Amino acid sequence: MKEYTAAVVREGLGFGEGPRWHEGRLWYSDFYRHAIYSMASDGSDEILEHDVPTQPSGLGWLPDGDLLCVSMIDQKVLRFHDGAVSTFADISEHCEFWANEMIVSTTGYSYVGNFGFDLDARLAELGIERFIAEPPPTTNLVVLDPEGAVIQVVPDMAFPNGTVITPDGATLIIGETFGSQLTAFDIESDGTLVNRRVWAPLEMSASDGMCLDAEGQIWFANAVTRHCVRVREGGEITGLVTCSQTAFACMLGDVDRRTLFIMTGKSSDRFEVADKTLGHVEAVRVDVAGAGTP
Repeated sequence: MKEYTAAVVREGLGFGEGPRWHEGRLWYSDFYRHAIYSMASDGSDEILEHDVPTQPSGLGWLPDGDLLCVSMIDQKVLRFHDGAVSTFADISEHCEFWANEMIVSTTGYSYVGNFGFDLDARLAELGIERFIAEPPPTTNLVVLDPEGAVIQVVPDMAFPNGTVITPDGATLIIGETFGSQLTAFDIESDGTLVNRRVWAPLEMSASDGMCLDAEGQIWFANAVTRHCVRVREGGEITGLVTCSQTAFACMLGDVDRRTLFIMTGKSSDRFEVADKTLGHVEAVRVDVAGAGTP
């Protein structure tokens, strides 16, 4: 296993999420600054791209170039087109709590997860030991067609969080944060998902945002540690990045897609961090370039 240490390249985030490398810049949502930002690869030149008052999360682009963003609290997917914002999809009937992670395929299908329960309130009520001992409710993964219509609802997901699609567009792999595994599906020609299976079991990990590399391995943020972890199919750990604080999402980017950008924070608990700007973007050079989507 190869080990790395990340360096802080930008400070002052509320809670960074959904990092994406797009048109030569790192794009990301910030929950508590209520906006989408982009920055240069060295952490400079942060640009406010779009305000999202209802709290942004997952990001992706349609084939025509329009940006989609998950609006968490009202459980919608927003579309940004020529400076105007509209509702692309309302998935509230399929969400038990905030909408969250999303990936958009190169053919325009979107895959949107949600918490399934109030994570922060449940943790505060139960405490860490009971929280771990009592599995939380599962929830749905919602599949949208390129026009925003719901075409499939995949049930029994244990906090779907962090998603990649292989370069051939044939396989979707998603983390189940409270299921201790990465789960794979085959993607049908109509965008729907079939053949659910375990891609990698994970021990002592709470997988969060993740990305795929050119060797078919996945980097994921372990949201209960200060680490990003590289794992191959089957579960073998092959790489580890140590960050300055807890890791919540990662993305391979830069000109050669060999810089791993990591969104970190003191905590994900909104009761602790929503009124602070303690989040970082951290980065480290790795050996294998990014591949697939996002």
